[in-house]
Amino acid sequence: MGKKDKKKGKGAEKTAMKTEKKAFNRLKKELASKGEGDIEKLIADFQEQHKTDVTGEELCPQPSPRSNFSLSPHPDKEELVLFGGEYYNGKVSTMFNDIHFYNIKKGHWSILHTPVKPPPRSSHQAVVLSQKGGQLWVFGGEFSGPSRSVFYHYKDLWVFHFAEKRWEEVKAPGAPSSRSGHRMTVRHKQIVIFGGFRETIHDYKYYNDLYVFDLETYTWNKIEAVGKIPSFRSGCLFTSLVDGRMLLYGGYTKEKVKKDADKGISHSDMYYLQVDDKSVPHRWKWSQVKPSGIPPSIRCGISMAVAPNNLAYVFGGVHDEDIDDNLNSMFHNDLYVLELEKGRWLPVTLHGKSSRITRKKRRKVKDDYMELNEEDYDESEEIAESLEHAKLEDDSKMVVKKTDDVFTLKIGSSASAISESCACALSPTLEAFSPKGRMSTGMAIKSGILYLYGGVYEEEDRHITLSDFYALDTHKLDEWRTIIPFSVSSFEWLDSESDDEDSGDDSSESDDLSSEGNDEMETQ
Repeated sequence: MGKKDKKKGKGAEKTAMKTEKKAFNRLKKELASKGEGDIEKLIADFQEQHKTDVTGEELCPQPSPRSNFSLSPHPDKEELVLFGGEYYNGKVSTMFNDIHFYNIKKGHWSILHTPVKPPPRSSHQAVVLSQKGGQLWVFGGEFSGPSRSVFYHYKDLWVFHFAEKRWEEVKAPGAPSSRSGHRMTVRHKQIVIFGGFRETIHDYKYYNDLYVFDLETYTWNKIEAVGKIPSFRSGCLFTSLVDGRMLLYGGYTKEKVKKDADKGISHSDMYYLQVDDKSVPHRWKWSQVKPSGIPPSIRCGISMAVAPNNLAYVFGGVHDEDIDDNLNSMFHNDLYVLELEKGRWLPVTLHGKSSRITRKKRRKVKDDYMELNEEDYDESEEIAESLEHAKLEDDSKMVVKKTDDVFTLKIGSSASAISESCACALSPTLEAFSPKGRMSTGMAIKSGILYLYGGVYEEEDRHITLSDFYALDTHKLDEWRTIIPFSVSSFEWLDSESDDEDSGDDSSESDDLSSEGNDEMETQ
């Protein structure tokens, strides 16, 4: 019976593959009639045309507007590494496979040209390692043709060697299926991949599977975890902790509600993934936990950057509401910190710029008036600064209480001369700038500074893809510093009714898949 069942299963699988292949061939004919060629041939042609490129790095303008790219901290240098992404102008979709470097100290961008590189993609995942002179590992992602009529999902694994400035495709059996929107993290000498989704010809599929790539043996293994396993999803937060555990939060799933109708679901659940390294084979177990603190509102498309001290910073995202068949999207620009060990959320309130009072004077005021724990030093500095600015008398009676990370001040009558400007200074939100709300932005932390680049948001029916660039000191948490400002004039949107409508100064009519050397081209 077992053998017969296996044969039946294989027969059904072959039939399904044949059906999908026929549908794919029909779709290719339809695309050809619209002027869009075979998507696999487009990718192959792109790879072929760059084989004669000479390896070299040159200074360049900032990367063009884009979303769903990866932004990673260089493992050794004071640099950021930006790879891939996409741009859509309402008519044409452009995919990227360029690799840019941002020199933090000098404040300039450079682009690296190589003869071998991954095909253009977005919604991939990338992790950096310090081994062997530094490496950037990239898995999966998706490619769309210019008309966005069909998507191609990758299941390839690439590594960029920083020391040698070269890409290498790593081919190993047992890899995860083609997908994008998955999540990837590094645990010890392993790359761990969870979830994602894939669009087929007439359907889509979400995953909740778990794969491990061994960085020493270059082999894939599918993990059969136990416990409370997270449901199928893409776009979740997934990262490793110092103690070897992994944390998963949120994500997005699309479900069919009718034959031709879908409904999106944004998740807000949290899980830990524990590995027993002493057992043979290793035992992987999921455990669901209740998030504590003040979590973000329900949303998807959020971005995360992890600091070395078991803290993760989370920004933005979008929440869609379907009201009377009208889809309203709310884009967020709030910042949260997630204490990974506790699964505890805290909203980040920026303090605004510092005043003229020196750090030395603030520290003296702190010693005179504050009785707070050392970890509250940054926030107490702001209060101490305001108090000295108000010139409080030594005999003023003040008690500072801290409950659940909220400070309350009780000030005696002798301090009643506090001016209105001081009262404003006590407000941590005064003049504290934050980037515009968005989703699918790139974030990375390097030397205690949180960097944010690009992303996308919507205005009515227009997708506005960004190329602005900001930095925030995670020790001070005072204000986002603008490196490249937001500018609406840097993008274009072509209405379905007119190909000539252009909100920017320059427009790109090229359907080329190549993105290198074309920094003026509008990208998503």
